[in-house]
Amino acid sequence: MLSMSPPPRNAPSALRYRLAPEPAARAALEATFEAYDRMMEILEEVARTHNVGSNVVLLHAHAYEPIRKQTALPSRLVTLGLRDRADYRAAQVRRLPLDDKLAKIKGPATISISTVQGRFSVAFDYAGYAEGWGQSVPAHLIRTDDGFEVHYGVTPNSLPEEENAMDTIAAAPDNFLSRVGRLIAGIAYDAIEQAEGKNKLKVVGQAIREIERAESEARDALASARAEEYRLNARRTEIEREMTDLAAKIQGAVEDGRDELARAGIARQMDLEAQFEVLSRAIDENNEKIEQCVTSLRAVLSALQDAEQRRADLEKSEAAASHQASTSPRKQGGASAAAKAMRAGRAVARATGVPPSIPYSSDIDELSALHRDKEIAARLARLKSRS
Repeated sequence: MLSMSPPPRNAPSALRYRLAPEPAARAALEATFEAYDRMMEILEEVARTHNVGSNVVLLHAHAYEPIRKQTALPSRLVTLGLRDRADYRAAQVRRLPLDDKLAKIKGPATISISTVQGRFSVAFDYAGYAEGWGQSVPAHLIRTDDGFEVHYGVTPNSLPEEENAMDTIAAAPDNFLSRVGRLIAGIAYDAIEQAEGKNKLKVVGQAIREIERAESEARDALASARAEEYRLNARRTEIEREMTDLAAKIQGAVEDGRDELARAGIARQMDLEAQFEVLSRAIDENNEKIEQCVTSLRAVLSALQDAEQRRADLEKSEAAASHQASTSPRKQGGASAAAKAMRAGRAVARATGVPPSIPYSSDIDELSALHRDKEIAARLARLKSRS
């Protein structure tokens, strides 16, 4: 049910945002819906093959890796999809569940959405209200007849304030990756450029030390995230194993008519499912942290390589300048005068168009003597002819 006016008070409702994706983003959204359909097919196959019914923990244990390999869906969408299986079959429209990891409002008219082809920023227009779904997830990506919409579940009291819905999916806070970006921009480039003109190698060395500290911090953060990944995955494996054993025991108690034991087993099963849901979210968040750490480390290493190259170029430049200064004619008196004379001769030649003097040669002296002897003989002959 779509409308521009608010729905009745206390009724589940949603704010509608009609998307206006570019061609690449549209193709990515279409591919994501196709991948999600494929995910549901895999879940049906797994549930039938392993007889796990709607047990989310066992579905995750048997289907998570095949889904990730076959569909390339974001990990968070796979986790939400495991719980969305029953609602997806009953839904009257094609839709995907969204949370604050999969979609973020970036401004008054732009939303960032995660797809199988990466994250895209998509423009949107406010389109009114729609019937809600009880807010099992914060939002839905809807495939309409003519495009796409995002619906945000809201409470009746917040309907008049559109900004509240936009705040439910906020931009991520400042993190290590953004800080590394500022470090690269502020140190690896700007500071070194200034150092080349003013503070020379000292400031360059300081800039490189700052980048090296960031590299060490990025490596430590990555190691910590990897350790957390191991711990979380180990706990998830334990829960999956216990759930598998528990399912068989519950079935046995039911067959033997031991309802009290079956109830105790089901209660434990529900507790484990709650733990598993929290654990899955923690694993998804840790995976994002690992990706950020890897990206940060690559960026820092690239900046460090660039800074080292700049320092090497600066060292060569200073060495060349020092060598030129040490061998400059200005430091040698006689040579300096000769050099000044040569520069003056070249300046006169440029001004007058007359070539500068020819370098000294002994042949010139011989030629001059020959010419002088001939001139003497000619004069002697003229004198003799007059007498």
